[in-house]
This record gives sequence, structure tokens and C-alpha cells, in this order.
Amino acid sequence: MRILIVDDHPIVASGCRTVFADDPEITLLEAADAESGERAFVAEKPDLCVIDINLPTVSGFELARRILTHDATARLIMFSMNDDPAFAARAIDIGAKGYVSKTGDPNDLVEAVREVGNGGVYLPPAIARNVAFARPGFAQNPLSKLTSREMEILRLLSSGKSLSEIAWLVHSSYKTVANTSSIMRQKLGVRTSAELVRLAIESGVA
Repeated sequence: MRILIVDDHPIVASGCRTVFADDPEITLLEAADAESGERAFVAEKPDLCVIDINLPTVSGFELARRILTHDATARLIMFSMNDDPAFAARAIDIGAKGYVSKTGDPNDLVEAVREVGNGGVYLPPAIARNVAFARPGFAQNPLSKLTSREMEILRLLSSGKSLSEIAWLVHSSYKTVANTSSIMRQKLGVRTSAELVRLAIESGVA
């Protein structure tokens, strides 16, 4: 099995190599950001991808969206320091087959790779329980009205990026990003971009 690890932390990448070092059937490929991760996926066609959510430019969620655009059957595991069930639920909603917290048991990643690699799905038991019980509350969160692309643009806005910078990062036009920002303001009931950013920060957008 060929696994693409997309993570910008050398220690994490090294840890992944150590975890799978004794398995001769696994070959690891590595990338450090969404752009190199997307190129590696297209060129190498790995069997499975493990993607960090907090990448340096666009998020792992955006990379997942791009990969699934290339191949709707791609097997993706989202990897994060955050064990918030909202993040796990979002990963599932965009099409990931697994979600693993970096703060959890290292064996969770091994189990996730085994399950997802065999065509299944995987959530650590504690996260699965939290997602199941928290789901009713997600619908009450105003950000639940936003699409994955809208969430990515909102995240970049909240990090201080301009509309022009965001257009370049998400491979879109300035006009499309500006229109998306307007649609988000309407959905969330705010009038200005500043209010939009404030809502994003208060909601802990990744």
C-alpha cells in the first residue's frame, strides 16, 4: 500500500515513518503543503492519503476537496491536533473515510490506515461517540449553513488574507471569491466583512 502523508511538521512525518517502519507492505510518500500534496496525488496515485488539517497555505479540508475532485473514490484520512467532534463531522461530510487526532493513541492511525485501506471507515471510539452525541448541536451552529469552499474562504479571511490572495490560494477568480463572501454574509446575517471575520474567530474556524 502506498500512503501519501501531507503534513508540514517534520516530527509528525518522522513519527509516521516510525509507526509504519516494520510493515514491508507500506510505502510512504510525503508532502508538506496542499500544493505539493495535490501534485504528489496526481503524479503518484497513492492508495490512501493522510492529510493534516492545519497546513501552511490552504487547509487540509481544501486539499481533500481538490483530491476528491481529481478522484471521487480517493481514500482520505484527516489528521489533526484537534479532537473537536465538529472537525471530525466536517471531515466526514466532505468525503474523508477516517479522522484521527494526533493527541490520541498512535495505534489509532495504524488502525485507521488498515480499515480505510481495506475499503472501510474509521473514527476512534471516543471521537465517534462525541460526533454521535454532538450532531444535533451542529445544525444550530450558523456556520453549518456554509459549504466546504465557503468555510475555506472564511478561514482565510479570518487569517487576514485579502480577497485577491484568497483567489490565488483557492485557484479561483477575484470575482468568484467576492461573490462567495457576499453570499456568506447573507447566509450568516451579517452586513460587513469585518462582522464576518469576527463571527469566524468567535466560532473557532480552523
